[in-house]
Amino acid sequence: MVTIEREGGDRTMDDQGRGPDPRPAGTEGEPCESAAEAEPRPLPYEGVWRFTASAVDASVPQARHAVRDLLYRQGVPVGDDLAQGLLLIVSELVTNAVRHAAVLSPVLAVEVAVGAEWVRVSVEDNHPYRPTALEADHARTGGRGLLLVREITREAGGVCDVEHTSGGGKVIWAALPLKPVRVS
Repeated sequence: MVTIEREGGDRTMDDQGRGPDPRPAGTEGEPCESAAEAEPRPLPYEGVWRFTASAVDASVPQARHAVRDLLYRQGVPVGDDLAQGLLLIVSELVTNAVRHAAVLSPVLAVEVAVGAEWVRVSVEDNHPYRPTALEADHARTGGRGLLLVREITREAGGVCDVEHTSGGGKVIWAALPLKPVRVS
């Protein structure tokens, strides 16, 4: 069972998710626009939630279901396509952490940050290797997880990256823009 806790603001979204840059606060690169002097009031679904899970296969569906339930419970305005993309990204990132980092990182962390304009999911582990999205080798099975994450993110108009943590591990994250769901 996975318990998601609301964070106090460790890695909050720049401009509370209202600006053009969903990068985690404190990372390289400043937002393209300066934040408004008076901070707007947060929307009911805005926040940062983080949970940890063992680096085992069973954590993949648990993480996916926990993120799905969180988005629903908080009332995050995600359409079906965006929700499915986010859940596939979570599955791929947790799977990669389980397969490639478990030896040095028996526990991984999943974070969901929701702002007014962006939703960001990230997976953190303690393994120092920084993977890259390699071009697909059509003769191989597997090995396309980060390529898939990059393509889903690009098609949604979002951004993704891999960053080192201060503890020597890494965080892989993807942020997708929230588009208001039109009610018929």
